[in-house]
Amino acid sequence: MPPITLAEAKAFLRVTDDAEDSLVQLLIDAAVARVETAAGLILTDMSPAPLRLALLMLIAHGFEHRETAEAPLALVEPWLAPFRTVRL
Repeated sequence: MPPITLAEAKAFLRVTDDAEDSLVQLLIDAAVARVETAAGLILTDMSPAPLRLALLMLIAHGFEHRETAEAPLALVEPWLAPFRTVRL
């Protein structure tokens, strides 16, 4: 199962119609790829709540700021940091 479903993302965004489903799904896919890369993990529906919240925050930022290029990863860094693998 994906870490965030379309229904969960729409509920978080308070989107009630289907008109923007393709955009919301694109934002989900992009957020998952970004968080997986940043944390070095594969996310599932059983991923810890902080990582799932990081996804929702990136999705919301992308939805609200469509005209800007990219959401800053610093927006969710506090939720990602504990899950990163430290490499020396």
